[in-house]
Amino acid sequence: MSPTGQAVAAAPPDGVETVTPASPEELAGFLAEATRTGTRVAIWGGGTHRDIGYHAPCDVVVSTSGLSGIEEWQPDDLTVVVGAGTPVADLEAELNAGGQTALLPEQPGPATVGGVVATGASAYARLRYGPTRDRILEVQAVTGDGRRIKGGGRVVKNVTGYDLPRLYTGSLGSLGVITSVCLKLWPLTEATATVFLDRLPPQDAVYRPRAVLQTPDSVRVLLSGTRREVDDIARRLGGDEREGLHLPEPVAGPTVWSARVPPSLLAQAIGRFPPDVPYVAQHGVGEVTFAASDELFVVALRRWAEEHGGAVVRVRGRSETDPWGTPPPTLELQRKIVAAFDPARILERGRLPGGL
Repeated sequence: MSPTGQAVAAAPPDGVETVTPASPEELAGFLAEATRTGTRVAIWGGGTHRDIGYHAPCDVVVSTSGLSGIEEWQPDDLTVVVGAGTPVADLEAELNAGGQTALLPEQPGPATVGGVVATGASAYARLRYGPTRDRILEVQAVTGDGRRIKGGGRVVKNVTGYDLPRLYTGSLGSLGVITSVCLKLWPLTEATATVFLDRLPPQDAVYRPRAVLQTPDSVRVLLSGTRREVDDIARRLGGDEREGLHLPEPVAGPTVWSARVPPSLLAQAIGRFPPDVPYVAQHGVGEVTFAASDELFVVALRRWAEEHGGAVVRVRGRSETDPWGTPPPTLELQRKIVAAFDPARILERGRLPGGL
């Protein structure tokens, strides 16, 4: 992690072979052989999400860097098909130059498109535009035993097949290696602005904000839309208005966690923090990312969150505390689904909740 807390690329484990398939066909052949020999495989994009979940020992690392680049971009249809190994920053830069955006995480570091889908990561803009999973129209992947599969469709109103896009979102590589995705795009808005406040605004003071972010120092209301719309809302809010989107620095610390609770309980979650805990809270979404080395605090917060239908999970660093918390009641169902896609359980084995 960088001094500012921005995720940086992690290197594969020392002494572990890394293979870089140049095509889905090559990847399929490799995974079929790995299944035959029982070779444990880790999947590597930018390496920025490797601390999520349990440590999963591996015999070989599959890098997706050979599966990168825009394969098909239809600006009029607002869709793009992109290789899973494409860095998010590179994709967004190219789309932005054409007046469009995939609304992927705004501070991705070297994270790849496939990594964002596999971890279920979303942008701060999800408050207005929804999570990443809602914009994945099609997924192509290779299962653990080397089958090439595809689900969804590249036309927004003609999605067919099983809902593999949602199934693969957040799967952490347990269902196969994503090779490409088709994403729904949005036009860049005419204007953006950030309003700094010293407290949360009344719910009726702002209509469809891009994000409402709270840190220990301030509240930021991110706005996007037409020039008139942005100016009118900023004027009603008062505060310190600045042109453009001014995001808080990513949370820095040896160990970073994410607490996810019903949005109505987010203020209560923040109120349980010790005064020295850095955090970024997403109001309206119900997620707060924070750095904490006090294991007792994390355990107590997790207990409270789980009692209210939420969770506290580790997103960066290492800790003595379980990274996931209480396994979900659907664990056995998840086990059956994983077995259908990875019969020999070679992909990211042991990384998921419950050691799945």
